[in-house]
Amino acid sequence: MARRKKVYEGKAKILYEGPEPGTLVQYFKDDATAFNAQKKATVEGKGVLNNRLSEFFMKGLTQIGVPNHFIKRINMREQLIRSVEIIPLEVVVRNFAAGSLSARLGIAEGTALPRPIVEFCLKDDALGDPLVSEEHIMAFGWATQQDLDDMVQLALRVNDFLSGMMLAVGIKLVDFKIEVGRLWENDYQRLIVADEISPDSCRLWDIETGQKLDKDVFRRDLGSLSDAYTEVARRLGVLPSNVTHATKPTLIN
Repeated sequence: MARRKKVYEGKAKILYEGPEPGTLVQYFKDDATAFNAQKKATVEGKGVLNNRLSEFFMKGLTQIGVPNHFIKRINMREQLIRSVEIIPLEVVVRNFAAGSLSARLGIAEGTALPRPIVEFCLKDDALGDPLVSEEHIMAFGWATQQDLDDMVQLALRVNDFLSGMMLAVGIKLVDFKIEVGRLWENDYQRLIVADEISPDSCRLWDIETGQKLDKDVFRRDLGSLSDAYTEVARRLGVLPSNVTHATKPTLIN
C-alpha cells in the first residue's frame, strides 16, 4: 500500500491517511519510551511484534462482540483502522497493585485488589497524564456520564477477555490501559476500543516466577525488551512454537 499523508505521530506509532474515507493506516515504530519519553531507545522488531499482538487482541475482541477500530493488517508494521474521535482519556484497569497505584497508596506491588479498579487519566504528556476523577471529566466536558459508563463497560469486558487469555498461557494480567474513540455513523455515536493493545500498554507477569514481560523491562532495566515481547507472542501462538530466545523471531504470515 502506498504511503499517504501523515496525520499524527506519537511516541510509538504513526497514523497516515487511509485508502478510503473514515480509515487510517497505523504504523508501529521500534521506539521505546518511558517516563513521558524522558527515557528513549530503539528496540529492533518491537513495532513488528506490537503490530501482530495488537491485531491478535483486537480480532479476539471482535469475535466476542467488543467493538474496536481494527479492520485488517496490511503488512508487518501497518494495519488499517477506522478513524475515530479519540476521547482525551486513558482508561486504566488494575487487577493487582503495581506502578503508580503502589506509589500513591503504599500498597505492595503484586497485591491482589479486591476487584478490578478502573481509573481515568487525562491524555496530556506535558502534564504527565494525570489521574482525574469522573467529576473532573464531566466538569471540563471531556466525556459525558453516559460516555463514562460505556467506557467502564468496555474496559471491564476487555479485562475479562485479556485476563482469561493470559491466564491460559501462564501470564498474570496485572493492569492495562486502553483508549476509546467516538465512531460517528450519520448522527449516531458509539464508543469503540482504539489505539492498541500490546505489552506496551499492559503489565504482564509470569505467574510462576513473577518475571516481567512488558515495558517495565525497559523502564527498570530488567533485560531485553525484545525477548520479553517475543515470549508473550510465542505463548499466545503468534510466533511459531519452535522459536526460542536463541533464535531470531520469525512471525507467522
